[in-house]
Amino acid sequence: MEYITLNNGIKMPMAGIGVFMMSPAEAEASVESALKSGVRLIDTANGYMNESGTGRGIKKSGVNREDIFLVTKLWPTVYEKETAVDETLSRLGTDYIDLLFLHQPTANWREGYRNIEKAVKAGKVKAIGLSNFPDELLREAIDTMELNPQVVQVEAHPYYPQTELKKILAETGMGLMAWYPLGHGDKSLREEPIFTELAKKYGKTNAQIILRWHIQSGNVVIPGSKNPDHIRDNFNIFDFVLSDEDMVQIAKVNKNKRYYMATPEMLTAYANMELQPDL
Repeated sequence: MEYITLNNGIKMPMAGIGVFMMSPAEAEASVESALKSGVRLIDTANGYMNESGTGRGIKKSGVNREDIFLVTKLWPTVYEKETAVDETLSRLGTDYIDLLFLHQPTANWREGYRNIEKAVKAGKVKAIGLSNFPDELLREAIDTMELNPQVVQVEAHPYYPQTELKKILAETGMGLMAWYPLGHGDKSLREEPIFTELAKKYGKTNAQIILRWHIQSGNVVIPGSKNPDHIRDNFNIFDFVLSDEDMVQIAKVNKNKRYYMATPEMLTAYANMELQPDL
């Protein structure tokens, strides 16, 4: 495993598993399988409504809690709720969260951020993250909040490498966690000739080449999978290194293409979306 050191000194694994779009039972099985395969980074969220399943998977794996880097996110409808962090801890079955994100940049994000700051001071949260925040709000958080954020979670992949955002992160020592690291399953991205060529060169799959590119670009990756073999494959990216020339060639596939963009209407809907019971 390779690690990134956050701007508060905490070390974070650079590869793990995400449980987006999984039922609680699926999250439980995937997390258990991933941890037994050596994965130590788990990413979930209030909004995925599978935190309880994630917590059960952690317990069933037999891996010590202190050896796991557990990430989750507060949903906008609970940003201002004083008990939001405690309820999240209860669902996960843990007494602390390694990294807690605000999931969406809705109008009440500042109140949510202050709630996380309180949780950090109480020892319930180790690091603060911002998910899907545009550059201007990220800068506002850095400039105006009492505690600095450690990680930003955004869409990032070879078609959209987040070049401008990386400049902000370089100034602040923040880390980047990439969602859609393989381009939202876009076959045209995975089958770009450069990835096929490098897969043959290194005896890896195209997906493994892309994930390795992320690691060498400084990105933390959390590809999701319900298949134990795929989970192991996604994690098997630390026994080779792409050359500088390989990285230069991969940079040429940048299309400034993203698969998700939140509209004002979407953010309003997020702020009013009630979460279903997490069983």
